[in-house]
This record gives sequence, C-alpha cells and structure tokens, in this order.
Amino acid sequence: MKIAIASDHAGFLYKGRIVELLRAAGHEVVDFGTDSTDSVDYPRFIRPAAEAVARGECARGIVLGGSGNGEAMAANRVRGVRCALCWDTTSARLARQHNDANMLSLGERMLSWEEARSIVETWLETPFEGGRHVARIRQLDERSPEETP
Repeated sequence: MKIAIASDHAGFLYKGRIVELLRAAGHEVVDFGTDSTDSVDYPRFIRPAAEAVARGECARGIVLGGSGNGEAMAANRVRGVRCALCWDTTSARLARQHNDANMLSLGERMLSWEEARSIVETWLETPFEGGRHVARIRQLDERSPEETP
C-alpha cells in the first residue's frame, strides 16, 4: 500500500520510526516532511499529505504531532479525508471498521513508542466493515447547502 506520512517537529521522531516500520512491512511511503525537530507550522506538511490521500495518490496517510489534535484538524479540512486521532488500539480498530478512516493522527507526546506502533499496526490491518456504516460515510462526504456552487 502507498502511504503518505507527515509530521511537525513534535512528531518527527516517531515519524522516522513509523516510516521504517511501514517499509519493513512492504509498504511504499511518501514522506511530506518535516525533516527535523526544528519548530515548524504543521499545516505546511499535513495538508499536502492529506491532499495526496484525497486525490488517491496515496491509499492512506499518517500524520503526527505533539498531541495529534492540530494534525487531525488540518487533515480533515481536505474533502474526502477521514482522519482519526487515535489513542489506543480500540480507537484505531473502530476508526477503520466504522468510519473507514483513511488517515491516522498520533500524538508523540501522548503515547509510548510501543503504543504508537500497536495503533499503526491495528489501523493498517483492520478492514472497513461497510454495511450500515456506508450511508454515514456518504453523509460525511456530502456538500452542505452553503457549500454548493
């Protein structure tokens, strides 16, 4: 699977470890930065990763920051992205099963490496259930009346 990845400075260390984990599992990784722990503005890196997922250039995406909150918000501004901020394997599993999350957000300052690794593995391995959840996903992707051109 082709996976987009991006972080700010506070998620940089786990980003590198996740890239290694993904490549070792046979995934292709597109790294949208950042490239160090120097302070940066996360939207500059997160938005291009989310846009690559929304365009279908990458099947999924993973974004990281200190808490993961801002990164999830930035990714979810892109139409077609369903980015879930996950804090354990249960939230990761449900994000895929029920919400068909195509992006995952993690907070490096909130999780041990082992927790982060387990969340990523669970999120990657869990399929979307479909069924009753499909209509809800469609509703997420619908334009609101004020957005209609």
